[in-house]
Amino acid sequence: MEVVKGSLVKARAGRDKDSLFVAVGICGGFVYICDGKSRPLERPKRKNPKHISPVGAVIDTDGLSNKKLRRLISQYLTQADSQQTENL
Repeated sequence: MEVVKGSLVKARAGRDKDSLFVAVGICGGFVYICDGKSRPLERPKRKNPKHISPVGAVIDTDGLSNKKLRRLISQYLTQADSQQTENL
């Protein structure tokens, strides 16, 4: 699966390993990611695409704020947790 703008991604390497982010831009072979808290939209983190993996969800990035970004990531985490408990 390829990373596109708006993809929900999980960091696989670095100090932010296993954290969820949203890809807000792709430029020059790098993906720029934000989470709205430690990495706000004003200061995206540049990551090598090898070091992230998409989790399968894509969100609309138009009109996105840090607060909305945090809420979307939180909703995805609670949804994933509830699906995981249903499968048990």
